[in-house]
Amino acid sequence: MSSGDTPRIVAIIPARFASERFPGKVIAPLAGKPLVVHTYERACRAKKLSEVIVATDDDRIVEALRPYGVRTMMTRNDHLTGTDRIAEVAARLDADIIVNVQADEPLVDPDLIDAVIQPLLDDPTVPMSTARHPIRETGLINDPNCVKVVCDMHGHALYFSRSPIPFIRAVGHDIRRENLYWQHIGLYVFRRDFLLRFAQMKPTPLEQLEKLEQLRVIENGYVIAVVEAGAQTIGVDTPEDLVRAEAALAAGRHG
Repeated sequence: MSSGDTPRIVAIIPARFASERFPGKVIAPLAGKPLVVHTYERACRAKKLSEVIVATDDDRIVEALRPYGVRTMMTRNDHLTGTDRIAEVAARLDADIIVNVQADEPLVDPDLIDAVIQPLLDDPTVPMSTARHPIRETGLINDPNCVKVVCDMHGHALYFSRSPIPFIRAVGHDIRRENLYWQHIGLYVFRRDFLLRFAQMKPTPLEQLEKLEQLRVIENGYVIAVVEAGAQTIGVDTPEDLVRAEAALAAGRHG
């Protein structure tokens, strides 16, 4: 531990300017501030965090965030994933636990961040944790952009997939009343040493097929604890999503 028995827990928000569907989205204006500033400010409200940092490779993001007092750290510009970017920053930090908060989640729940951290505090053998939420909309089950997760009886991930999992052979189930399908929420917590090890692992077969890097953890035999989220979040992938997020903020859905 960094100091006494209290772990130092740092959230890193990977923020890149490039985006296929929405270039510059992380600094797109949302309710008068760059989008990622909302993410940063909400993460700062998590009680278990020691610090929050935005990791980026683009000076435009640094300049956009400067007026808001956001701590930024520059990274290389050749990272293929956000996890690789936060690993570069984590290697420079004095920290025990690293939280990967997605930059395009301006309504991320601070209580959920704390909840996803908790499994690593409860069990020293758990190297990583994430979150899930029950799916109530039938359209999401077959949507490959909605990543599904199935867990064992201990709340550990068995598999993540873009396909509908599990396959339900019996008839008569109602997904609106039963927790049959779970959507994965892309909030990750790592022990720092495991994150650095993970970033050095080679991509695995299932990871490459599904394009889901968390499968690399499972394929290498490690445990991922999965926490149930109280509510779904609104991720911003398109300008239309930004409008939805603006409406949610205006309606008071910001904690």
